[in-house]
Amino acid sequence: MSATEVKTERGGLRYRWFVLSANFLVLGLNYADRAAIGVAAPLIIAEYGFSKATWGWISAIFFVGYAPFCFIGGFTADKFGPRKVMAWAIGWWSLFTALTATGFSAASFMVIRFLFGFGEGPQASVTAKTMSNWFPQRRLGTALGLSQASTPLGGAIGTPVVVAIMSAFGGSWRAPFIILGALGVFFLIGWWTIVRDRPAEHPRVSAAEVEELAADERELAAAQNLATSRGEGAGGENASLTSYLRQPLVLTTALSYFGYSWVLYTFLTWFPIFLTEAHGVDLKGLAVAGALPWVAGFVGLALGGIFTDALGRKVGLFAARKWTVVVGLIVVALAFTPVGIVSSTGAAVALMGVVVFVLYIVGAQFFALIGPVIPKARYGSVSGFVHFIANLSGIFAPILVGYLVEDTQSWILAFGVSALIAAVPAVLLAFFGRAQTLTTRS
Repeated sequence: MSATEVKTERGGLRYRWFVLSANFLVLGLNYADRAAIGVAAPLIIAEYGFSKATWGWISAIFFVGYAPFCFIGGFTADKFGPRKVMAWAIGWWSLFTALTATGFSAASFMVIRFLFGFGEGPQASVTAKTMSNWFPQRRLGTALGLSQASTPLGGAIGTPVVVAIMSAFGGSWRAPFIILGALGVFFLIGWWTIVRDRPAEHPRVSAAEVEELAADERELAAAQNLATSRGEGAGGENASLTSYLRQPLVLTTALSYFGYSWVLYTFLTWFPIFLTEAHGVDLKGLAVAGALPWVAGFVGLALGGIFTDALGRKVGLFAARKWTVVVGLIVVALAFTPVGIVSSTGAAVALMGVVVFVLYIVGAQFFALIGPVIPKARYGSVSGFVHFIANLSGIFAPILVGYLVEDTQSWILAFGVSALIAAVPAVLLAFFGRAQTLTTRS
């Protein structure tokens, strides 16, 4: 290879990381916008006198809009390309982030949060589609982990930023929503400028990188065809979408993702309120205590994909991803209940940091885990289905936890139920989640 070709190839390989970086920033804004409501919740509840059950419904209605668009986002990314779908999503969720400031009653908050979910829903499945288009299978875990690592980072940064904005505007909970909504316009422009659907569509990507990804697709297709010939697959490239959705690996992954998301959304919705009520943490203390578990989550998600891609070189990619999910969810279940038991604020925050750290190591695996059985033409749709099932938990977790705490006054019971919901599907994945072995060539 000539010096010019090497230079061109390196430039192309570098550009792959620009796409990942753009996705990283977009998802960071996504979670900062989403986390803002949790930080503002104590002030909103106090201003309007909402009960915990009412706030549970306001939190849950977001997911009624969000969950279907997890699938719709993946399906449309397959059909129209991830660049267009993510651009639409950024614009929509930024608009309704800003409109959150206009809420004046339980009904108005429910309408705004429901519509807000339309834009937030596509982000994960569109990210999965984008990364699968730009990265080979052996690096997909790393790409997904790093690109999604900004979601807890968005929460970690967003929590003190929202508190700082509220303080700067005299304690107004409305100000951060307006500012974050306006910021979305700049992120939308950046995304559209940097990202293309596939490397072949961008002039800065080398022919060598395009061929590398084409070879990876051929290898994956060959493995899937071999599985089909053995009666293990869904029927090849021309099989119906439902045939992929019925596969045991897809179903057990979706259920495990549901358990994961139940714990995550319990944390996202109720942890700030738990700290203020059970431990007397004030607004300034919440800026630190509420952000620390997010920092742990950022580290976990960033390392999760790198860890399993490296482990996969020794035990196989699929085994590394599957058992990280199984063991990780069981550890999360064991650590979550004691968050409500310990008496000190420091211990509660530290335990929640462990929960979120391990949770996000697990979170880096789900979309990569189904890669062996899904051709790229269907990958966005199946990823969207898995994400849809996972986010049904967002409808039920805030409501159930709200009623449990309201009726029993027990955070221990609420966290214990959540721990059980995380552990059971992990056991199902251990027994029923199977796929052909993935290559681990470097």
